[in-house]
Amino acid sequence: MIVIKNLTKKFGNFIAVDNLNLEINSGEFFGFLGPNGAGKTTTIKMITGLYAPTSGEVIINGLDIQKFPIEAKSFIGYVPDEPFLYDKLTGLEYLYFSGGLYGIEKSILKNRIEKLIQIFELNEWIYRLTEEYSRGMKQRIAIASALIHDPKIIVIDEPIVGLDPSSATIVKKILKERANEGATILMSTHLLSIAEELCDRIAIIKNGKIIFESSLKSFQKFTFGHNGNLEEFYLKVLSNEITDKVD
Repeated sequence: MIVIKNLTKKFGNFIAVDNLNLEINSGEFFGFLGPNGAGKTTTIKMITGLYAPTSGEVIINGLDIQKFPIEAKSFIGYVPDEPFLYDKLTGLEYLYFSGGLYGIEKSILKNRIEKLIQIFELNEWIYRLTEEYSRGMKQRIAIASALIHDPKIIVIDEPIVGLDPSSATIVKKILKERANEGATILMSTHLLSIAEELCDRIAIIKNGKIIFESSLKSFQKFTFGHNGNLEEFYLKVLSNEITDKVD
């Protein structure tokens, strides 16, 4: 699980994230919504240990990621909005490289890679250099590499943007399956339809602060009260027409 306590990040005089408090449970698919520049990616980078907070804490499965970075990061599978791949490696080499970073025993790693190749339908591409991959194929291999150590927590930034329907369907299916198996999923997205389809709970962030948060039941009730339209509801929250925070 992920616990965020009084999390703040400043860049000079600019406050990118302002005293965030949030708890995401095991098996929960959590959607992190907000406009550009709201603080979503900065928050994610603090959760994954890429940024140190100015103040506050991020607790990953009971471990403070600043005090126990290696141990905490071993629980996380992270996919950024622009996946970085080594262009001169094949997809297969990249998966073995990623697994090696976690010290996975070779026979176990081989079995996991074979399973991921099937799940993500990589068979025709796995021996090609990643520089030949489309956006969708790069996203598939990036997510596969993030899952290779069977993480308890998956943090993914804009997973569906730019994907063809086939790739999008595969990515949505595997993420939902992992949540059903007990993984904690934190997904940042601008695609409200994806949040509505996949998420158990959402939070909306604006100017570094969470301005709305809801449980699944309350989320469904609120969207139903706005013609079942998350986009209409979301825009009203951002314009301060709706200010409730629901547990």
